[in-house]
Amino acid sequence: MAGRGMRQCLRDITVYLVLVLAIATLGSLQYGFHLAELNAPQDVITCRKKSISTVDRITKWVTSSRPQPAAGFLPDCIPMNEAAFATVSSIFTLGGLAGALCAGPFSSRRGRLPAMRATALFYVVGAAVETIAGSVWLMALGRLVSGFGAGASTVIVPLYISEISPPNERGLFGAMTQVSINVGILGTQTLGYFLSYGNAWRWILGVGVCAAALQAVGLLAVPESPAWLAAHADATKAQRTLQRIRGKGFDIQDEVAAWNRDPSASSSAEEEGLLAQPDGVAPPSPTSPGFKKPVHLGFVQVVKDPLCRPAIVAVVGIMFAQQLCGINSIIMYSVSLLADLLPTSSALLTILISVVNLVMTIACAPLPDRLGRKACLLLSIVGQGTSSLALALSIVFGVKILSAISVLFFVAFFAVGLGPVPFILASELVGQEAVGATQSWCLGANYVATFLVAQFFPIINTALNKALGGQGWVYFVFAVLAAGSAVFVSSKVPETLGKKDVDDVWGRTRRLD
Repeated sequence: MAGRGMRQCLRDITVYLVLVLAIATLGSLQYGFHLAELNAPQDVITCRKKSISTVDRITKWVTSSRPQPAAGFLPDCIPMNEAAFATVSSIFTLGGLAGALCAGPFSSRRGRLPAMRATALFYVVGAAVETIAGSVWLMALGRLVSGFGAGASTVIVPLYISEISPPNERGLFGAMTQVSINVGILGTQTLGYFLSYGNAWRWILGVGVCAAALQAVGLLAVPESPAWLAAHADATKAQRTLQRIRGKGFDIQDEVAAWNRDPSASSSAEEEGLLAQPDGVAPPSPTSPGFKKPVHLGFVQVVKDPLCRPAIVAVVGIMFAQQLCGINSIIMYSVSLLADLLPTSSALLTILISVVNLVMTIACAPLPDRLGRKACLLLSIVGQGTSSLALALSIVFGVKILSAISVLFFVAFFAVGLGPVPFILASELVGQEAVGATQSWCLGANYVATFLVAQFFPIINTALNKALGGQGWVYFVFAVLAAGSAVFVSSKVPETLGKKDVDDVWGRTRRLD
């Protein structure tokens, strides 16, 4: 059974599809890159230390007898206190929130491809400003612009991937968003380990410019989403594009039928979901008189629509659960958090954690299509909550090896469900007319929750440690939040695996007008 599924998956994949996915996921890769780019070099950027890099010590030993080069026009560091650095860090999430709110409606009206091209330009400008920044306000401006691009890309990329992926492997390909985010995090943590000295940290930020420019060029070879084209009355181009993605010998009629069911079978074409299965009847062309063009719902309209409101509640709740279970307390603050856990560099430990996160995300990618989306979410939440409890107890009682193991399990369980599944669900819980706005709600919630963790985790952690004595008490809070998240997912999030359309997902009877 598993072998047959793997053969089917390989048969559905073409070289062109892989190329398109690689270029598209450069957007979410850059989100992970910018999210973690200040972690390792924080003390160097803020002038607290001249170096935390082993490479710098080797370089100084090799070049100690040579004349020192003149200082460049850019300063080695930017003096800033804790409050200023917190602002520079968290303003990225505010830019992300704005980008997420704008991206959904824009991509619904103008297309997924123009939206991805726009985000690449935001990434180029933001990363370039960060790289040459010589003051706090300029660094914050660059982070804000990069954040806008990140917010937009994390809305558009999962949506685009869902629409070009083979229907039976959408869960697997949907996990590529989280895989690419983890690749970005691992990349910037590795660069930070080697380049956190002098003004070499600017090269870390400069790599972000290169990645954005590479994506901008690559997007010239990427097609528009066939599903979006079909929804906008361009059936011929939609079918031609889908055939190119699937390969010449692939039968695309089932997918074409799923785009455009006969409007008389339901209240309107707008009610059809991306996952609707074919009924074996050839659909009418979008250019025919009987076709009814979808009306895309806006950010506020989806909340007012009683059919869409449960989906908004579900995706917003899942995104809050993703962050409030505590993953970014590790991703954004691991260098300081892990400093006393093991007798080795916390920056190196951060790289190892990023490797575990990436490997587990790849290994668990097939699970949503096998166990189900909801099952993976619950397994992930319960695992993270248990790991949080173990981490809290191990830190409080000083069991360092258990602390290290708990951190690894904490990150591994995140990869099982909370990492990839939220990016899949937004396009499976609503119809085509609402998917853009729903994705904006989804990622908007993600950035709000990320901001809350980024801004208040250090404050709450310090306050609890002072009030109760010792360290690690904040992870009891994360364990409680995980328990609440499990209750929410159990009661408010439906299973989408194996459902033929959004009405089937929510157990509704199709309306007939």
